[in-house]
Amino acid sequence: MSITRTALPLILVSTLLTGCAGLQKTDWPTCAAVGGVVGAGLGAIESSSWAGWGVLVGAGTAAAYCWVHGDGDEDGDGVPDSRDKCPGTPPNTPVDANGCPPVVEEVVEEVVVVQEETIVVRDLLFAFDSAKLTEADKAKLDTVATRLKNEAPTAKLTVTGHTDSVGSDAYNQKLSERRAQSVTDYLVSSGVSQANIIGVQGAGESQPVADNSTADGRAMNRRVEILIQR
Repeated sequence: MSITRTALPLILVSTLLTGCAGLQKTDWPTCAAVGGVVGAGLGAIESSSWAGWGVLVGAGTAAAYCWVHGDGDEDGDGVPDSRDKCPGTPPNTPVDANGCPPVVEEVVEEVVVVQEETIVVRDLLFAFDSAKLTEADKAKLDTVATRLKNEAPTAKLTVTGHTDSVGSDAYNQKLSERRAQSVTDYLVSSGVSQANIIGVQGAGESQPVADNSTADGRAMNRRVEILIQR
């Protein structure tokens, strides 16, 4: 037997099996077809009568080898298992070249939050039964007016007056309203736009922030609050 006759079949079989190993399991029909052709050729080398048997043997061997050694696709996403970085993907799930579902960028909805701030002006030294501001009160409000004009020139303002618990509820309610109006009038005279002020109200003694049984507590409760909505 010549070297060519011996070596050629080995070369052909080796090439065939190597090629099939690079295919997927589902490519076994292609392997069978190619194996049949190669088998027929190998059989014909020996004898023309062996060509038919070569087809059967070559096709069966190549198909089986392809099925056993071929690259599978267990989750059926079209990406071979050897390259599939996300095995077990649910059926009909779109995947990328790595077999993984595409990363969907989360759309973050921008939420506009209205910023609120409250300036608390305490210890306004109104005279007894009066809403008239003292010079010390005006000095404090000058600082507030400057801040409002510089930091919040377009903000909406609500001015609320508060009192301590000395006196009746009805009296303190009216007193808190007059004092809130007095503070508002002074702020406007100091350059704060009247259009920016959307509310002037009194809360009387209903919203204490300290104990009314002590002098210090009552002083903390006598206050004016300015709510700033930017």
